[in-house]
Amino acid sequence: MQPKQIIFMKNKKPLILISNDDGYQSKGIHCLIDMIRDFGDILVCAPDSARSGFSCAFSATNYLTLNRQFKEEGLEIWSCNGTPVDCVKLALNQFCQDRLPDMVIGGINHGDNASVNSHYSGTMGVTIEGCMKYIPSVAFSLCDHDADANFEPMRPWIRAITSRVLNEGLPIGVCLNVNFPVVEKFKGLKICRMAHGTWGNECVKCHHPRGYDYFWMVGSYTNDEPENEDTDNWALTHGYVAITPTHIDVTAYEALRNMKSWEQDLDLTSR
Repeated sequence: MQPKQIIFMKNKKPLILISNDDGYQSKGIHCLIDMIRDFGDILVCAPDSARSGFSCAFSATNYLTLNRQFKEEGLEIWSCNGTPVDCVKLALNQFCQDRLPDMVIGGINHGDNASVNSHYSGTMGVTIEGCMKYIPSVAFSLCDHDADANFEPMRPWIRAITSRVLNEGLPIGVCLNVNFPVVEKFKGLKICRMAHGTWGNECVKCHHPRGYDYFWMVGSYTNDEPENEDTDNWALTHGYVAITPTHIDVTAYEALRNMKSWEQDLDLTSR
């Protein structure tokens, strides 16, 4: 179907753009729609199948398609054959030319996006893309990869966080990475930093019957500072909702200040 401009201007409700990396058919994204359906007009543009691990990748060499999957008053769902970031870029370009979304939400992701996982996450790619467009943006993830995971305990928390961001916004250049542990009742909420962690045993080598080797990317994650109580990993391990404010500006400012002497030391034009 040829995409056309979507106009949600009649009632002037907030416009929320939603995408994910699990695909438009995933349980997580449909639970999210249900949780915040009454907050405003909802525009969904999500991959046509799973795109986990795509981070901020976009399609530079392949063409993209859009297909409308559902439409009713105040809600449209579109699928795209590209990456999560492609979905956000296309939605903003094709459907939001006259009205910028009031908020961009990634999720609900099936799986943990805490610590260094946020660098690989397509769900965070959605959120970072929205943030780079100066739109308040939040990623929601549940530490459960099950396709039929139970998202219901998250409902009041997601509604409260979404409402607050819609009402107050976020600082320019800052988005939120929100992760939920798998518990029936959360102990509370922690505003925390990203834990230092590493992935190991990431490549599994297999031998094909036709005579060649092939590899699966898997691995196991290790929290390298399990005792530090100010991290997202600690919060999740102990039953808390973890919110990590995340900068899109990746400049290491302390290193920048410490390296200023390099300007003269390495200035070859003065030699």
